[in-house]
Amino acid sequence: MKNELIKIINDKSAVIGIIGLGYVGLPLVIRFSEEKFKVIGFDIDTEKCRTLNSGESYIRHISAKSIQHAIENGFIATTNWEQISAVDCMLICVPTPLGINNSPDLQYIYSTLNFIKGHLRKGQLLILESTTYPGTTDEELLPVVEKQGFQIGADFFVAYSPEREDPGNPDYSTQTIPKVVSGITENCRDVADCLYQCIVRQTIPVSSTRVAEMTKLLENIHRAVNIGLVNELKMATDKMGIDIYEVIRTAATKPFGFTPYYPGPGLGGHCIPIDPFYLTWKARQYGVETRFIELAGEVNTNMPAWVIGKAEEGLQYQGKSLSKSQVLILGMAYKKNVDDMRESPSLELLRLIHDKGGKVDYHDFYIPKLHKTRKNDYDLQSVDLKAGIKDYDLLILATDHDKYDYDFLQNESQLIVDTRGKLDHTRPNVIAA
Repeated sequence: MKNELIKIINDKSAVIGIIGLGYVGLPLVIRFSEEKFKVIGFDIDTEKCRTLNSGESYIRHISAKSIQHAIENGFIATTNWEQISAVDCMLICVPTPLGINNSPDLQYIYSTLNFIKGHLRKGQLLILESTTYPGTTDEELLPVVEKQGFQIGADFFVAYSPEREDPGNPDYSTQTIPKVVSGITENCRDVADCLYQCIVRQTIPVSSTRVAEMTKLLENIHRAVNIGLVNELKMATDKMGIDIYEVIRTAATKPFGFTPYYPGPGLGGHCIPIDPFYLTWKARQYGVETRFIELAGEVNTNMPAWVIGKAEEGLQYQGKSLSKSQVLILGMAYKKNVDDMRESPSLELLRLIHDKGGKVDYHDFYIPKLHKTRKNDYDLQSVDLKAGIKDYDLLILATDHDKYDYDFLQNESQLIVDTRGKLDHTRPNVIAA
């Protein structure tokens, strides 16, 4: 069946099923549709499916036009899991958050498997794209599929290919980012590799699903640890009266051996704050303590509290307290120029200010209203930045959107805390944090 599946992939008659229509799944929908594949999108959110089927997008960097083009090429979004039997290749793109005590939470993978297992048939390819710990594909997916009576690598194919999306990055897209591809067997990998070669410029086949799973974790651990390092250095240099941003810019002039990372108010996004702890959890099963990862996590997790501490110092210098102050957080997205607030440190800043009795508003060009998250449920809307910025006792620049007028912010604010190194730290109303 391998050759038959490869044939319909190459002639683009294969039907593609994307399970999970979020920041990972939707770009894949667009890319497969661009290559003239028929795509069926699966999601448990009926409103999301309605939005997409009407030709609208709910993600800023994905245009409505691209959704409409996908519909023209046969794309539909559905909550009907029976249609799994109609697809030839399935890609699971569901969230993998952290549970209690920073342990992996695979509930969305488990629920997906429960939804689809009764509708699987011979000749299909199942690929997991969600970030997870090494061993998930062969320990969790494989047994479920085998229980349906399939022979893996012969009449059914199971693979793993970690997503590498960077929402809002204009330099890299789904098509241009090299795609790591693995399979339970060599046949599984060959079929998955054939599929991805249709939509990306370069595939990187590897020897096992565990190698591919570990690759994605390494990529994000590398960033988390180095960001934790510069966050710790930011706190140290602050005590020394040294501008950490000037230090980083200067070090970056070295043409070899140094990669610049920049501090911030904490870590955000679905990957970097979460994925390292998937390895920490798995490593403990082998008796290994991942001390670098845990230390970086501790530093990064504590950054919002450090920022609030710097804010309180500034307010006290002006004879004010946070509990009686009006505060405006600038930016709720986890990084600049996106509408994604998953695990955003701005949410923790908001919570800390609220818990200390301060009155808090926010502004974000891309997030007009705060939506409910697993950890937060604030009924707030983005305020008009030009209407009354001078009325706030304190501004906190949490997300450095390019659309912000930084001269205006530092000229008009009573006091502003800069967590991104965007302002003039010699000004008396600017606090570096």
